[in-house]
Amino acid sequence: MSDARPVRTLAVASEKGGSGKTSTVVNLAATLGEKDRRVLVVDLDHQAAASSWLGVRDGGRGLADALTGNGNLYDLVTKTDVSNVSIIPSSEWLMGAEKVLASETILRGLLARLPKEWDYIFLDCPPHVGTLTVSGLAASTEVLVPVAAQYLALVGLHQFLKTVDMVRERLNPGLRVSGVLACRVDIRTRLSLDVVEELRRRFGDLVFRTVVHENTKTAEAPSFHKPITLYDTRASGAEDFRSLAAEVIEHETRRKRT
Repeated sequence: MSDARPVRTLAVASEKGGSGKTSTVVNLAATLGEKDRRVLVVDLDHQAAASSWLGVRDGGRGLADALTGNGNLYDLVTKTDVSNVSIIPSSEWLMGAEKVLASETILRGLLARLPKEWDYIFLDCPPHVGTLTVSGLAASTEVLVPVAAQYLALVGLHQFLKTVDMVRERLNPGLRVSGVLACRVDIRTRLSLDVVEELRRRFGDLVFRTVVHENTKTAEAPSFHKPITLYDTRASGAEDFRSLAAEVIEHETRRKRT
């Protein structure tokens, strides 16, 4: 990793499930990998969808043990078949760890002890705001918020941004929202287009220019344990995530200027 590119740790999180959170983590990691960025995915969801998608069948109790004081994260790093992408996998053991997690800043300490081998660390947070999601926000420099193109998701976004403000005030003053991503956009419906328009009206430049469309190939990819770029590299979904990766990389330049 170049010294000119400090590690960016992004929590990918939202108020509710079904927003496209894990799809964003896996496919954005893959498209950044295509652009020679080294990415580490940390799967904080006990359902382990990101782990399965990236080819890890059972993450065991390693991450749960590390969070409860019995291990370190580096020993858990697992290479994937996706170029430049590694993962710290999850499993159902993480459900128990969340209940006994002693502090919301333990994860931050564990991540700080990792070697600086990656350009990006993505934290795939659970589909609810609990201890692990707050821990992910406390450990991150940025948060990327996927929002499904549905009106109820707009309400959830306002609630989630209040959570981000709380974490910023109480645990992580440097946390910033890197962007809001409109996902599951169906251009055939007026509703989807109206929601995207409303997002841009309310949140302006905070909303990524890229939108991620509903796409059959992207929906099929997890069952083949491949990101969309490997499952069907020419699919429109692959181009959506390549466009998003380009925007995320643009932010590297902005960060250097500030």
